[in-house]
Amino acid sequence: MLCEITIENVAVIEKATAVFRPGLNVLSGETGAGKSILIDSINAILGSRASRELVRSQTPKAKIWAAFRDLSDATRERLERAGYEAGDELLLYREISADGKSVCRINGMPATAAVVRDICTGLIAIHGQHDNQSLMSPATHLGVLDAYAQNRVQHQAYYKVYRQLCAVKKQLDALNLDEDEKARRTELLRFQIEELEMAQLRAGEEDELNERRSRILHAQRITEQLSAAYAALDGQDDAMRGACELLGDATAALDSVSPFAQELAPLAEQLGELYYTARDLSSNIADKLDGYEFDQRELDAVEERLDLIYKLRQKYGDDIPAMLAYLDKARAELESIQSGEERLSELYARQTELYTQAKKLAEALTQTRLDAFARFEKQITEALRFLNMPGIRFTLQHRRGPLASMGQDSVEFYISTNPGEEPKPLAKIASGGELSRIMLAVKSALADKDDLATVIYDEIDTGVSGLAAARIGEKLKQTARGRQVICITHTAQIAALADEHLLIQKQVENGRTFTYIVSLDETGRERELARMISGDKVTELSLANAREMLALGKGPAQ
Repeated sequence: MLCEITIENVAVIEKATAVFRPGLNVLSGETGAGKSILIDSINAILGSRASRELVRSQTPKAKIWAAFRDLSDATRERLERAGYEAGDELLLYREISADGKSVCRINGMPATAAVVRDICTGLIAIHGQHDNQSLMSPATHLGVLDAYAQNRVQHQAYYKVYRQLCAVKKQLDALNLDEDEKARRTELLRFQIEELEMAQLRAGEEDELNERRSRILHAQRITEQLSAAYAALDGQDDAMRGACELLGDATAALDSVSPFAQELAPLAEQLGELYYTARDLSSNIADKLDGYEFDQRELDAVEERLDLIYKLRQKYGDDIPAMLAYLDKARAELESIQSGEERLSELYARQTELYTQAKKLAEALTQTRLDAFARFEKQITEALRFLNMPGIRFTLQHRRGPLASMGQDSVEFYISTNPGEEPKPLAKIASGGELSRIMLAVKSALADKDDLATVIYDEIDTGVSGLAAARIGEKLKQTARGRQVICITHTAQIAALADEHLLIQKQVENGRTFTYIVSLDETGRERELARMISGDKVTELSLANAREMLALGKGPAQ
């Protein structure tokens, strides 16, 4: 249940807090006062996409806080699954910067908008005027009927088999090429397989070839520098004495005088170590010289192999593993085509088997819908009669069609609003006021089918007044039993039935617009109802009417 929402720097609202109670909460106010801003803020705190246009002008960021209590087990489970503490209260925070950046927090911990949306699934349902219009589209009617039928298990069982059927059909379509196309495809696959097999590709081969190519190309320079290093260490005949020989002379010189000057002995020892190290290095370099030589024929072979791999990469993949995978795929496809007749026979048998299963499950799904509509129609008709539409007839236009993802059913709600008239499509009959009442009847029928703690109706009373508006209020009051209903309304008959009445009012101060949310006491409710009855000019008569409506509203809803 939504207990409280605080809004700061959102559009014309500098800072405002709305506190909600269980039961029926009503928000009223003049047109343009900011009621839609509250709905936008609730959507934002639930993780919906939030535009930077929400940020109040001349401020850096908008902030929204919301508190929920009496969390359902499903919400607690989603919180724990996402790594958040599932206590007695859920605290949400949303911040939208003027540059479009957004920050979300759950119980003080950072969160993404996607995680917030997942956790808030089932917390609040918001029904606006666009929902009324959605009833005009027959495409939405099946979803409404399924929500009432609670047939998710039957649909999942059907859909699982339907997907298998689609997969088999796709395989059949691939195999059922005409003979010319099969011949062309077979020839192409054989050529590709032969080309790749003849290449005898090996994973890692390209890297090895590039390394060999680099060594061959630099062999001459490597040999020259190794020879220079060897000559510097070992000398060049009589022309140049090497470092090894010179180190040997230096060692011998110090050794010869060490007996007469003991302090020279360590130096002689170090020179001796350098001499032997230089000898080892000279020997190692001589060994390396034998391993480097420039071979033009080997280089040509490596270049030719790399060129082949490059050409194959242009056709079959970005690297050798991708080309080998392509080869496996081509072999499998060729084998599939060659063994097509046998495979076709197997697939046709499987298709028949799956179609029989799917058709049976689709029929079971259809029956859940037809059975549900018998109850749904009765409940809707009773609700609409209560909502001052006494001559209503609500029927279902149902047709079975080919199997599809939702089953075999095509449905559309038909309605007759006057006795003696044949039902016609809802989109062609219902007026704006009638649509509002039909939508409320539908939502009240679905209310018992979900565990939503909070339902918000945004101007559900559009196009109605008088007795119809009063009946809408009573129906909302009934719906609010055991749950929280928040209703934005312009109708006094609905506002009079509220358990909590909040006024959204707009003021202009120092050239800027400010919106406030005020919880009305009894006197405040009288004045607001009087304003809703008579407009800006509140009279004693309208006040008397308001007091009477409030007194009547305290009685139980019918």
